[in-house]
Amino acid sequence: MDEQQQKEAKFGFTANAENWNGRLAMIGFVAALITEYVSGQGVLHFWGLM
Repeated sequence: MDEQQQKEAKFGFTANAENWNGRLAMIGFVAALITEYVSGQGVLHFWGLM
């Protein structure tokens, strides 16, 4: 790793952070679909929020 890469910020809107954000969003969406399929209710209804 060169010196310029070491000086870059580790937090914020970086390409790596955006990749992780997208992956976690996809996992959450699939989990919501599975919850709805298994329980027969929407996620908010399943949690008692509606």
